[in-house]
Amino acid sequence: MKVFMIPLLGAIFVTLILGYTESVHADHSEPGPSIFKDSTNVHIVDSNDSKYQIYLQAIIRNGDGQLISVIDNTGVGAYIPHKITDYVFDTVMGEKEIVSIDNIKYEKAQYTFTPALEYRYVQLYPIFTEVPFRFDVTEDDITIMLSKTMEFGFWKLDYCAVFKEPHDYSCIPIFQVLVSNITMEPNDDVTLQWTILRELS
Repeated sequence: MKVFMIPLLGAIFVTLILGYTESVHADHSEPGPSIFKDSTNVHIVDSNDSKYQIYLQAIIRNGDGQLISVIDNTGVGAYIPHKITDYVFDTVMGEKEIVSIDNIKYEKAQYTFTPALEYRYVQLYPIFTEVPFRFDVTEDDITIMLSKTMEFGFWKLDYCAVFKEPHDYSCIPIFQVLVSNITMEPNDDVTLQWTILRELS
């Protein structure tokens, strides 16, 4: 029974998340691409040759703070081609800086996140939610999490919101990247340094 506790905890956790109060419930009736492909998957597009460039640097340290590895992606990732992505970029990602790269002007946003073990275990990385949430874990749950070495190669920034049926209580990956696989011990820490560029019109 205890073996199923952590996956069940993850499912309950995602179900309990609340947030995003804008009108995302009308997503399927709006012109253009919608957020969702079906009841459980989102539309995503490659950021290559798009208005967004997505960079991630993952810095891994052991429990003593010693550097283990630094992993970078190439600037190509994926995002949801919907106004919700611009909303997150404009309002959630803080102050922007204007930069020029190859004579093209971009707005540059940066976001740093160090996910705790519980977040890494269920692979949920929320950039924002309007309603606070927490993990309710037992000592047995923690023992299970501390006993597992995990591999990571897919990182994302989730936006957690309440969407109308059939998408109730979802976290959607606004930005995501693939990097070389990282093997992490439970006591390791990873700091995710996101840099996202949006081309100015």
